[in-house]
Amino acid sequence: MKKWSVLISLLFVLIIATGCSSPFSDDRGIPEKVEITSTDIPKEPSKAEIIDKIQNNSSNDIDDIIDANFSLMDVVSVEGDKSEIYATQQFGLKELSSVLSAAVKPEKISEVKDNQQILIYPNHFVTLKVSPEDKDVILIEVASDEFVRRNYAPSFLGTYFAIRLLDDVLDVDDWGKRRSRVCKSSGNCYGGYTGRGYFPNGTPNRGDSSYRGGGPGSGK
Repeated sequence: MKKWSVLISLLFVLIIATGCSSPFSDDRGIPEKVEITSTDIPKEPSKAEIIDKIQNNSSNDIDDIIDANFSLMDVVSVEGDKSEIYATQQFGLKELSSVLSAAVKPEKISEVKDNQQILIYPNHFVTLKVSPEDKDVILIEVASDEFVRRNYAPSFLGTYFAIRLLDDVLDVDDWGKRRSRVCKSSGNCYGGYTGRGYFPNGTPNRGDSSYRGGGPGSGK
């Protein structure tokens, strides 16, 4: 009887241990949706101050200019390639697009569609978007070209640019066709920031307290 009790106890412990390590347990590292509104953005300089600083910047890199003047709110990272999410409530979409384009001329700029506009630079794609949670907030997504090349859905970018143009910009023959096949087979391609992490083959590495609160003067 004692032997059976010991065996049952060991079996019970084994079941609990297996359950805790199971990939189907409740704790899967899935982050909550991030909603970026005006109350979430740290205090910003005035619009005039931001424009003056951008116009007198000493950098020709659009990512550095954005990082120096706007608050970093979130980061999406996939295998070392990343997309950084900034926000401002000092500008409208078209106004901000004009200010950034005047500071560093993009190679290509899309029309405004679905409250979004994309500016293509040599090493980055900058997407300006009205926050779905707050129409007074503009989200600024700065994605490295490698992040775009490896993760973006052609169906998303094709809304703003011709696929042939994207093949040239991303320097990949038939990038659109190749990515479309990958997206179709995996069902998991990036279509711009939505406030949720990105989950290709695992758990996303996204912004936390070490990222939030960045912005003017904080540096990277």
